Amino acid sequence: MEDDLPRVKRDAASQLAQEVLDSYSQDDLSERIALLEAEIARVRAHRDKASAHRAAADALFRPRSD
Repeated sequence: MEDDLPRVKRDAASQLAQEVLDSYSQDDLSERIALLEAEIARVRAHRDKASAHRAAADALFRPRSD
């Protein structure tokens, strides 16, 4: 399954983690933190939605035990 494969290390999060932050002001860093926190919330919401969808599918297709 593709989801089980390791992520390519050239994704956006990996690129952000390697960025030098020395040139950013305090305000820039605060704005960056707010944007990253919003992105984390978005990813968590998507993960939770996918998990709920998977659980519903599993329940629907689970063999009945009579």
